[in-house]
Amino acid sequence: MSKEIERKFLVANDGWRAQARSGKRLRQAYLAATGAAAIRVRIADDAVAFLTIKSATPGMSRDEFEYEIPVADAEAMLAMRVGEIIEKVRYAIPCDDGDLTVDVFSGANAGLVMAEIELASEDVVPALPDWIGDEITRDRRFYNANLAECPFGSWATDAR
Repeated sequence: MSKEIERKFLVANDGWRAQARSGKRLRQAYLAATGAAAIRVRIADDAVAFLTIKSATPGMSRDEFEYEIPVADAEAMLAMRVGEIIEKVRYAIPCDDGDLTVDVFSGANAGLVMAEIELASEDVVPALPDWIGDEITRDRRFYNANLAECPFGSWATDAR
């Protein structure tokens, strides 16, 4: 088991694009989401797949269990999903304080651009670039499991 410690932010502008490394196309779906955990299947660039279980604890720190699985199995699991398939392109951005990524959503969540930074501990206060917008770490509406059930495009005209 690993502990995922991350903070999430809306992206305020396209300033990140100049620093971004090539994007990775992700498709993911939730097989179950309860008050205790979410079970997700993810396919990256149609080449590798993972089954992930994350605790549903609100905030920065969550337990995470992740296992590589055959892509064919993941494709079959997508049909067993709850809600929409989450589609996004993930870009890595160099950062001294942790792994910074920007997710550009498409499909039912088109219009949402979110940044995440994974940290070594909750005590780290990262130096954030000026293109980072409002923090949404504790806002459950922006958890991917919730975006599968209630897509961004259906509720967030004022959050764009």
